[in-house]
Amino acid sequence: MIERRPFESLGGANHGWLDAKHHFSFASYHDPQRMSWGALRVWNDDTIAPRTGFPPHPHRDMEIITYVREGAITHRDNQGNQGRTEAGDVQVMSAGTGIVHSEYNLEPGTTRIFQIWIEPGKQRLPPSWGARPFPGEDRAGRFVALASGSDDDADALRINADARVLGARLKAGESTSYALGKDRRAYLVPATGKVEVNGTVLEARDGAAIRDEEVLRVTAIDDTELVLVDVH
Repeated sequence: MIERRPFESLGGANHGWLDAKHHFSFASYHDPQRMSWGALRVWNDDTIAPRTGFPPHPHRDMEIITYVREGAITHRDNQGNQGRTEAGDVQVMSAGTGIVHSEYNLEPGTTRIFQIWIEPGKQRLPPSWGARPFPGEDRAGRFVALASGSDDDADALRINADARVLGARLKAGESTSYALGKDRRAYLVPATGKVEVNGTVLEARDGAAIRDEEVLRVTAIDDTELVLVDVH
């Protein structure tokens, strides 16, 4: 089962400095049919104006993954962590027992991100933050784990959840597959380009809520950049 969620159907709000689109209920947007997808609770598609951002605010007991699509985001928190994550790279924050952080676009141009929240497997863990580059050529033609709770994904950023966040880049006409497995759910968004997933066509920034599909076969209609979340 693949439920396409067209970009135009997403909730959201434009705050001037922030144009936010929500794949799931978030803030003032509430849709009882789009509360979560397994352990995946939030997928926000955020466009952040230059020299603006999110001032310090708290989180608790949530795994927060930020995939930077354009520009860069600068993180700082009350645990002493700070860093700048550029387009194509990923940062992970495990909120655990509690963390206060800020995220700013300090760049002269627009920053665009996907921010993904996944419920942790255990609560009240120590908070942490990390980031790393993921060169585009490493994801050429295949899915690569960017953040994961599995010990098998040694090169991925660690999250405290039975979940994987993966990225892929395909050229038009290329195909790849992903073994989702029984009793798993997935949510797939093409950041750019058009793709076909097991017969369902997705435009750029559409979402696909997927279940009962043990293998995903993805074919790029255009050059595309994909982000996939695999959860129990």
